[in-house]
Amino acid sequence: MWKARAAVLSAAWFTLSIAAHAQTAAQPAVHWELQIMRDGQQIDSFDATTTVGQAHTETHHHDVTHDVGCKDKPAGNIDLSRTLTVSPTEASTDSVTLAIEAQETLEDDSAPQTVEGCKLPPQPREVTASHPGLTIPNGQWATWTIVDKNPTLVYRVRASVPPLKTN
Repeated sequence: MWKARAAVLSAAWFTLSIAAHAQTAAQPAVHWELQIMRDGQQIDSFDATTTVGQAHTETHHHDVTHDVGCKDKPAGNIDLSRTLTVSPTEASTDSVTLAIEAQETLEDDSAPQTVEGCKLPPQPREVTASHPGLTIPNGQWATWTIVDKNPTLVYRVRASVPPLKTN
């Protein structure tokens, strides 16, 4: 009987130690928000909750039509797309570190003209940026400048680790 109790207690202790290890090994979820600021104005935003070690990828599209030619007739659409991949790499109660990959299609601020003075659509350009570890104080905003002029493009990022729920 003593051996049976020892075996049961040993199995219970083993189960508890495995459960405790599983709880400490679980990666925290990070809630993050990212605002895209063009020349000081917010033009888009993303937000999600992503587990440390995982990645969240999302694409937003914005079709733009311009009046072109000497008679200001609407021309073909330009697809301005933005794809972000955000990966929390570290999280604590003090700060969160995010790896961010961005691909943007932007329009230039100036609209070209023909020699006759007729409007042409602005030319789109591709911008690719990568930040391997933007560290953000928990719950506060941090900025990352993607393009510094013509236009200025800044990402404002906030991240936090939600408090653990207790039963």
